[in-house]
Amino acid sequence: MRRKLEQAEKRGERIRVGLVGAGSMGRGIALQVGKTPGMELVWVSDLNLQAAKQAAEMGGCELVGEDVVKMLQQSPIDVFVEATNSIAAAADYCVAAMDQGAHVVLMNAEVDLALGVYLKNYGEERGLVVTSDAGDQHGVLATMIEEIRLWGFDIVQAGNIKGFLNRYATVESLAHEAAIRELNVNQCCAYTDGTKLHIEMAVLANGYGYLPPEGGMTGPRVDKVEEAMSSFDFDSYNDQGRIDYILGAEPGGGVYVVGKCDWPDQKHYLWYYKLGDGPYYLFYRPYHLCHLETTRAIAQVHFHREAVLQAWHGRVTDVYAYAKMDLKAGMEMNHAIGSDEIYGLAEPCERGDVAGQVPVCVVDSKEPWVLTKDIAKDTPLTWGHFKIPSSNLVDRFKTQLSS
Repeated sequence: MRRKLEQAEKRGERIRVGLVGAGSMGRGIALQVGKTPGMELVWVSDLNLQAAKQAAEMGGCELVGEDVVKMLQQSPIDVFVEATNSIAAAADYCVAAMDQGAHVVLMNAEVDLALGVYLKNYGEERGLVVTSDAGDQHGVLATMIEEIRLWGFDIVQAGNIKGFLNRYATVESLAHEAAIRELNVNQCCAYTDGTKLHIEMAVLANGYGYLPPEGGMTGPRVDKVEEAMSSFDFDSYNDQGRIDYILGAEPGGGVYVVGKCDWPDQKHYLWYYKLGDGPYYLFYRPYHLCHLETTRAIAQVHFHREAVLQAWHGRVTDVYAYAKMDLKAGMEMNHAIGSDEIYGLAEPCERGDVAGQVPVCVVDSKEPWVLTKDIAKDTPLTWGHFKIPSSNLVDRFKTQLSS
């Protein structure tokens, strides 16, 4: 990919990139695009114009604005990068970008999960590709999975290495940490309470048809990543790929994949390569580099029209909303992810949907969802618990249910 980009640069050709979202990740993406041969950051959009100007300066461009649709129409691009923390608005931006003929890269796992099938289908109808970013955990796992499958392994488990988790984390308790890391405090809360982890793993599951284990992801605490091999009963998976995570493992952060290979002639080679005796083998990457890897996703959709990851298997796993505290009838909610009131857990759609549970990403909208009943802590939220607002997000979500 690097060679293709360098050759394009020598020919005076560059991939024109538009970016919406100038937060911490957005600024990093702007910087990386601006430093990558064969790419050009054309414009940056954000409701905070000062943030947009900062990102644009880092990426070597001058054009900024608040109106994404206007910028798409006035300054054509080849690839659109969505890096906001919105869902409904993000979907609008992605649709507008595809209407203008641009591929889409999602540094936004929430809209990726909520409307991944809808956006994938919308792009395919126009000959365009929507892809998850290459640098978030699910994108890194997808790249690993493709390589491991190429080697002839069956994927048994795809996992995240999580450092710390507090399901009942609050915005107030994380304000200081969020400021240190230059993160939105709700995003920081979503990382800490595990909702973000579950969202990313569900996005991966929808790409490959994986499911959480029975009863949901378990996240055993271990000292080293190698202990993942003794912390799960892989035989019980019955050849169904699963998603899960481990908690607190050294080397800290990153992702892992457990593959199965029971070819008799392969066993000695794998033992010689110090992978163990099999038939289960561990592969892990002790880091994911977020914005540093976004340019690979940009180049891949532009040159090859291939996604790093998208909802190839449809909607098989979702992240459903649970009460983080006792909730009272009459409460209004318009920000579920990383809130004081709700956390999310990944579950198979065939179970969650049948029970009438509400996906956490759908509740996260500008229009308030009003509770009509009291809900006890740790209770799953259902459609029947709410007076549901009319919104594009809800309408699009329901559209993909029938696709």
